[in-house]
Amino acid sequence: MTPELTALALAGLLQAIQFLLFAVPANMELGTGYTSSARDKPPSRQLSIRTARLQRALNNHFEGLILFTLAVTVVTLGQQSTPVTQTAAWVYLAARVLYIPAYALGLRPWRSVVWGIGFAATITMIVAALT
Repeated sequence: MTPELTALALAGLLQAIQFLLFAVPANMELGTGYTSSARDKPPSRQLSIRTARLQRALNNHFEGLILFTLAVTVVTLGQQSTPVTQTAAWVYLAARVLYIPAYALGLRPWRSVVWGIGFAATITMIVAALT
């Protein structure tokens, strides 16, 4: 398995961890009656600030994971794995790990800086595969 694919697999596991980091407090705050329902109505209580941030970080990683998966696919299928793409894949993963506490703790502007590093790493992989 290429380093890029390994980073992608770990990013998938990170997504599962993020889901748990959000789901456990959300269930505690909203109650399993609501969270196991069809959610046809808004909850009677709001999420705490930190839990809502964890939800947004989770959703943000779903969005970032789409582009990162595309980058890994292009690099892998195009047989364009290089030290640049490998490093960029690990930088993406590290940025996503750092993004969770940065978002949960409301660290401004660091949350955006970390996000930008991960995004730049993904774009670097795509551009490197095309050259």
